[in-house]
Amino acid sequence: MNKIIKHNETTFESIKRIDENGFEYWLARELMLALEYKRWDKFNNVINNAKIACKKSNYIIEEHFSQAGKMIELAKGAKRTILDYKLSRYACYLVVQNADPKKEVVALGQTYFAIQTRKQEITEQEYDSLSDDEKRFYQRKLTKQGNYTLQKVASSAGVKNMAEFHNAGYKGLYNGETADDIFKRKKLRYREDILDNMNEDELVANLFRINQTKQKLLKDNVQGEKEAKDVHYEVGKKVRKAIADIGGMMPEEMPTPKKSLKELEREKKKLEIKEQKKLDEIKQ
Repeated sequence: MNKIIKHNETTFESIKRIDENGFEYWLARELMLALEYKRWDKFNNVINNAKIACKKSNYIIEEHFSQAGKMIELAKGAKRTILDYKLSRYACYLVVQNADPKKEVVALGQTYFAIQTRKQEITEQEYDSLSDDEKRFYQRKLTKQGNYTLQKVASSAGVKNMAEFHNAGYKGLYNGETADDIFKRKKLRYREDILDNMNEDELVANLFRINQTKQKLLKDNVQGEKEAKDVHYEVGKKVRKAIADIGGMMPEEMPTPKKSLKELEREKKKLEIKEQKKLDEIKQ
């Protein structure tokens, strides 16, 4: 009797991983097995086609297909590193689009990743309907993702001291202020994150700085720690000048929200627990 395998969205959710920065990813070799490919060389061809599609869509391949070596054990205790990838949700979407459509699980994957990728996007109309705090959460998520990618690009350029590299950008944007200076000016508590204590406009300004720095480092193939720091500083200055040119408020003049995003998250969780208890009492 043929074995009947039932597939559902848990096929892909069960192999989803979360890194130390809270970002989700899938390992290519685990996705290969989930999509019922037996040979890496065949699946690697699918990945290569997905990379081409990524480039044609004007996305940076390395942001979505990050190489990750995997150590395997051979006979007699020997070990060898084999190629693997950390795939973003968008990368998985491109992979299943280029996989064998005759496979039932591939068709499921195409639907799953298309829906989930769309869920992470937001239209301008949807954004306008968000509350001020919701807009902060959305922009904070983008800055977190942007900083994560920027650090990878900066590291490839030869940056070792990330704190100094980030401070270079802050100095350019905040007229000489470092992250510590911003922390003190905002009168934050110990270990509070300055980005969690910015309003929407201040987050948008920093996101622009982050993205423009990343693009310039890649476009100009910048190499060297000093060179990368100089680029970050100059980009920060140019973003500041752009704000001044349109008569906008300087980032250091923008008001600090009364509650940090961490505080709002805690309040939201408490409310959810309280509401869940009420529902449980009703059921009893």
